[in-house]
Amino acid sequence: MTSPPSPTRPACTDGHDLRHHGDAEVRDGALGLVDLAVNVRTNTPPAWLRERIAGSLGSLAAYPDGRPARAAVAERHGLPAERVLLTAGAAEAFVLLARGLEVRNPLVVHPQFTEPEAALLDAGHTVERLLLHEEDGFRLDPKAVPEEADLVVVGNPTNPTSVLHPADDIARLARPGRVLVVDEAFMDAVPGESETLAGRTDVPGLVVLRSLTKTWGLAGLRIGYVLAEPSTVTALERAQPLWPVSTPALAAAEACMGHDALAEAELAAHCIATERAHLLAGLAEFDEVRVVEAARGPFVLVRVRRGAEVRERLRGLGFAARRGDTFPGLDGDWLRLAVRDRATTNRFLQALDQALSMVGH
Repeated sequence: MTSPPSPTRPACTDGHDLRHHGDAEVRDGALGLVDLAVNVRTNTPPAWLRERIAGSLGSLAAYPDGRPARAAVAERHGLPAERVLLTAGAAEAFVLLARGLEVRNPLVVHPQFTEPEAALLDAGHTVERLLLHEEDGFRLDPKAVPEEADLVVVGNPTNPTSVLHPADDIARLARPGRVLVVDEAFMDAVPGESETLAGRTDVPGLVVLRSLTKTWGLAGLRIGYVLAEPSTVTALERAQPLWPVSTPALAAAEACMGHDALAEAELAAHCIATERAHLLAGLAEFDEVRVVEAARGPFVLVRVRRGAEVRERLRGLGFAARRGDTFPGLDGDWLRLAVRDRATTNRFLQALDQALSMVGH
């Protein structure tokens, strides 16, 4: 048997700005741009959720009590509460994993959200990379992950590729002595949450991360959670400061676990799938654009020759797209586009046609 390919080294960032995120595309000087760079669902948070959050403000004098929200998350996933850790957004969980667990050979599957690697580097770890490739549809081959990796991080569906990996493929990565971290920040945007590992207790070392930021529009509130074995939850909790999640964020978490909220999220996921299909059909009309067609998240990844120039032209035409060259494994020809409503998509496709003409494709 041949050995699986080695992950791409080194631990350095290879010129990729791991701290660049989509919000940078719509800050400073970007007033009035249509935001296709940030993957937060538009017109959120909904009114009922704003009311629940506002209703918590009367108890701000008391220290936060995370027990009701923790119990609600546990019930939603059919788990005991000791398998749940509430965090100040999923991003905090990556810091806790990097600082709270004893690992020697962490590996991050790329291209994906860059905060896991950044957090590991900040904690002094040497990080290996496994790069997935366009010619393979950015799909994960479990055999490509080296046995010595004792912490593996993979997104599902993966940001920025929007590829949804089969749950069985990811579960095959589990090993005794290995922590398997699955970033499911966008899983609730997938109808039926197909391929989720949340709620599984039969996969050793499994850590599932969830965020309430994307579907519910709570980026400014910072709320997410970890699902893991109780011993892992305890280790991560020790690395947290006291009262890490605010009372309004706890109120939001509890509210978003309710039956009506889950039904609303499921409806939104189906709407996203319909609007994504419309966006993909429009992009297919351009010979200059290659799309990762397996997209299952609330965004799509496209490759355009002279993509950096196209992105700047789009800004001039009123649209902010997420640059791709900050993701390891991608270069400046890649752009990530958030799925929006049909009218916005149609205006964007017209702008893209103009932008491509401007750069002389």
